[in-house]
Amino acid sequence: MTDGERRYEDEEETPLAGYATLATTFAAGVGLFALVARRRGLRLPDGVPPWDMALLGTATFKASRLLTKDKVTSFLRAPFTRRERDGEGNEVMDVSRGSGMRRAVGDLVSCPFCTSAWVAGALVGTYASAPRAARLVCAGLTAVTMADWLQYAWSLTEQKAEG
Repeated sequence: MTDGERRYEDEEETPLAGYATLATTFAAGVGLFALVARRRGLRLPDGVPPWDMALLGTATFKASRLLTKDKVTSFLRAPFTRRERDGEGNEVMDVSRGSGMRRAVGDLVSCPFCTSAWVAGALVGTYASAPRAARLVCAGLTAVTMADWLQYAWSLTEQKAEG
């Protein structure tokens, strides 16, 4: 067992030091954003309307899946993951490889749930500093999500029609 890794009972080594580094990086990014926003006098919104929450949520979902599961973004994950199998549609199932920081990053970039916190942080930061731009990006990602659902609905309709 290398320094910075621990073994949970009956499990493989867990890169706790790598996870701590990633969590620290995320927290530092949030702190840096807050510091820069304050120094520039950025006035944060008092609230987020439900429609914007829906856009932010849908965009976070789609961007997380694009980053962690899409074939086209495999080049981003390849240094930290290996292909386990193809998934449904255009998705793939990658698993982390290596140990230490490489493994921790692999765990992050192959997990849409893990990546969603980072995506949401970026989108919320953009929303706070440039709400119109954030809405536009979120609308684009929401449109892709809707198109995906329509593709699945069309495929299901074709399958049922063919018997």
